[in-house]
Amino acid sequence: MTSTQSGETPQRLLRVWPGIVLVVLQWTARFGIKAVIPGIEGFSLSMMVSFVFTILLIVWWLFFSRAKWLERLGGLALIALGLGVTWLLRHESMWIPWLVAYAVPFLSLAFVLWAVLTRRRPDRLRHATMAATILIACGGWLLLRQDGINGDHKATFGFRWRANSEERLLAEADQSAPSEATTVVAPSPSPSASTSPTASATPSINPAAAPNNQHLADWPGFRGAGRDGIVRHVRVNTDWSASPPVQLWRRPVGPGWSSFAVDGDLFYTQEQRGDNEVVTCYKMSTGQAVWSHRDSARFFESNAGAGPRATPTLENGRVYTFGATGILNALDAKSGAVVWTRNVASETNTKVPFWGFSGSPLVMDGLVIVAASGQLAGYDAATGNRRWLGPNAGGSYSSPHAVAIDGVTQVLLMSGAGVTSISPTDGKQLWQHAWPSNSIVQPAQSQDGDLLITSQESGTRRLALKHDASGWTAAERWTSNALKPYFNDFVIHNGHAFGFDGRILSCIDLKDGQRKWKGGRYGNGQLVLLADQDLLLVLSEEGEIVLVRATPDQFTEVAKLPAIQGKTWNHPVLVRDVLLVRNSEEMAAFRLPLAQN
Repeated sequence: MTSTQSGETPQRLLRVWPGIVLVVLQWTARFGIKAVIPGIEGFSLSMMVSFVFTILLIVWWLFFSRAKWLERLGGLALIALGLGVTWLLRHESMWIPWLVAYAVPFLSLAFVLWAVLTRRRPDRLRHATMAATILIACGGWLLLRQDGINGDHKATFGFRWRANSEERLLAEADQSAPSEATTVVAPSPSPSASTSPTASATPSINPAAAPNNQHLADWPGFRGAGRDGIVRHVRVNTDWSASPPVQLWRRPVGPGWSSFAVDGDLFYTQEQRGDNEVVTCYKMSTGQAVWSHRDSARFFESNAGAGPRATPTLENGRVYTFGATGILNALDAKSGAVVWTRNVASETNTKVPFWGFSGSPLVMDGLVIVAASGQLAGYDAATGNRRWLGPNAGGSYSSPHAVAIDGVTQVLLMSGAGVTSISPTDGKQLWQHAWPSNSIVQPAQSQDGDLLITSQESGTRRLALKHDASGWTAAERWTSNALKPYFNDFVIHNGHAFGFDGRILSCIDLKDGQRKWKGGRYGNGQLVLLADQDLLLVLSEEGEIVLVRATPDQFTEVAKLPAIQGKTWNHPVLVRDVLLVRNSEEMAAFRLPLAQN
């Protein structure tokens, strides 16, 4: 006897076509929009649109799927439970926006496929396979860790049981391990930083014993002496097919986005080694470690990973470093011994920013100036005593920048509020130009003294600064959307600015901000300018070394060479004929062929 003959109502087949349409639209929104619109803008838009289709999928299942109500509610309950357990048991590297951005579309696809494939199966089988589908779609993410994102906001994943580059580095028995100079008190704990205080392990130096001679380092810190990314008095042979760069050495390095400071045969950088934030001195000729200084502190966030963000600064026989959790150190450049140390985060009552403290120390006029997020603080370079605390301009990941405008020396800081100028003498504000934006890149000065500032969203703005008895005025000359760098610094040369418009190299005219050319897809890389040669040396996000003409007539790529493996956001350094490059996994030195005079 059939169910119809017995008076029972037959179970209607699931209505699956709306689910199929919606999951196709969800995937198109999540990954299609991102493929067309790069960067954070594309990611944000794709997330918002795909979220709409996720809600519509829930509406379809609840009200239009024809499933039994117990099945509808039970399915949603299992999904909520599966996602909740996945979040609780996830690897520590998994940040919820990225987990949702990838897990939800895959879960939606799996669920709709289950509905299509089992719509004619018995209820018991369908319910068992539904539970299994949700379990696998959610539980599969427990097998993974997030290995960060690239500059285009695309996440990468690896199996959680496989050692990452930092873990492999720690596991290696390094026979040439550097001597550890010191261990100092770490900053106060924060949600994004792991710290614990420890005692000093080796003697420190009396500040009064600091050298008095004024010695200029070859490359004193972040982006060079003027923080402008300009290399002078170096000309390289651009025919790399006939005379390619020669690798001097290559070695693993702890994670971090620090660049290099160089003096003679020694260079300095910052890295993470497990629970220790490390400042290390290496030999430029061999890559051999000379000494290291360790602070018991660890900063980590899922997008960029672990490690310090700032670059050491060399001045008068000392190396000044600013860690991602707020530790400011003055170390002896030869031995690494501590001269003094301060906890900027606790002293200024500043919470560790989401991306960590990222600004490199600026040393000038006997002061060490650091950015406690959007607030500059000045410390005595000899003793470490704080001299002043500047106005709070909100969040910032930029570095203090010294300029002379209209004959007045001042320090600039880019922040979410715009650009703020303070007097290095007392930290008081001289002027401010409001331009709310995501401003990370260093400002720059044109040859006639105007100031160029940038915004990821709005582009580049040229300001004319004037100073009279009534104070300062900052007038906008023009704003151009032809050069919109994210965290990738630009250079000025012969009346033009060269830098990254998103992930593509671009050149604009300083007269009016008009684009002259755009070309070369180097991701979110970094660059320096060889001013004597009208040449850009680009380190791409993929770790390639590229030579590009710094001329406005057209984009011309001259030479290219693979240098290092992995995501590369660190600034390259060229001293004489030696090029230093690094990322969060490895670093290398290359001897570049010099041009014949």
